[in-house]
Amino acid sequence: MRIIIAGGGTGGHLFPGISIAEAFKIREGRNEILFVGSRRGIEEGLIPKLGYELRTISVSGVRGKPLARKLISLWTIPLGIAASVRINEEFRPDLVIGVGGYASGPVVLAAYLMGIKRVIQEQNAIPGSTNRLLGKLSDAIFISFEETRSYFPPGKTVLAGNPVRGDFLRGFEDTRDGDEFNLLIFGGSQGAQWINEKMVEALDWLEEVRDTLRIIHQTGGDDLAFVSRNYQRRGFRASVKAFIDDMATCYRDAHLVICRSGATTVSELTACRRASILIPYPHAIGNHQTLNAKALAKAGAARMISNSDLTGKLLADTILHLYRHRDEISAMEKQAGDLAQPNAADLIVDCCYKLVSSRGQPCIEKPK
Repeated sequence: MRIIIAGGGTGGHLFPGISIAEAFKIREGRNEILFVGSRRGIEEGLIPKLGYELRTISVSGVRGKPLARKLISLWTIPLGIAASVRINEEFRPDLVIGVGGYASGPVVLAAYLMGIKRVIQEQNAIPGSTNRLLGKLSDAIFISFEETRSYFPPGKTVLAGNPVRGDFLRGFEDTRDGDEFNLLIFGGSQGAQWINEKMVEALDWLEEVRDTLRIIHQTGGDDLAFVSRNYQRRGFRASVKAFIDDMATCYRDAHLVICRSGATTVSELTACRRASILIPYPHAIGNHQTLNAKALAKAGAARMISNSDLTGKLLADTILHLYRHRDEISAMEKQAGDLAQPNAADLIVDCCYKLVSSRGQPCIEKPK
């Protein structure tokens, strides 16, 4: 098969696409995969490193921009569709998969206009407006939450879960050093300034455990120097990076993860069976990050602190409590593992094969 995977911009959209690509290559090594993304998205630096071909189109978002910028962004949509038509003509895909992000819309729309089989994968409980439109034009929609079904046409949805990359599912035996307590902190692929600032404030109350703490912190580019300087000045052992390529190893080493609660992050936490302090991004569409965090907290797999309640002292107090009560961390890890959906990518690939087959239909579930 020849497959285009369209979308990206952020890790929340791109990483599930990478997971699906891996599953296609494992299923049949001769499958050819092309990623189509937007310029300046994280896909530009990441996809070529993974050995996949990447094409980019000029397209940008409209939501939350001033009127003048909205008009410019609207103008890029027909240009993006035209570029997507050319890419489809050159690559001749059997299937186009949209995974969200700016590039997803034009590529899936072009596939619809050209009569190419097309599906979308929705990571969040509440889909954005672009995917709601694309759902009407797609042959199948893969969702991660049962409540998402109501946003799409009946008879097209498959509850598959949110795919995670294979390296998150392999080799997670517990090799952590019992004499150290490893914190992994990140705010998504582009960082989170509020979490960065509050973690720096928390250092005032973490002095007593400084010698046994080891911190890995993904800050995003803007806060790299500020966060690094504060760890160094206060004598904390910390590896601070703008972006971490090998997140699977960081999860493997962590005793506790402090992060946002996007759908992809939540899927990775559960796949890796890691305890977490979740701080939902308050401006997520439909407040879906808060819904994600509440679901994990209710199951006993995480602690949740709202963005507005977050202070350095509260963050430090929560870290210290879990540092002193490792049995609670063990219980959180077990609950996180019970929520995992490790076969999501394989299920999506199964359904795509059935869809592309001349005889088959996608494995659509009957509406509940």
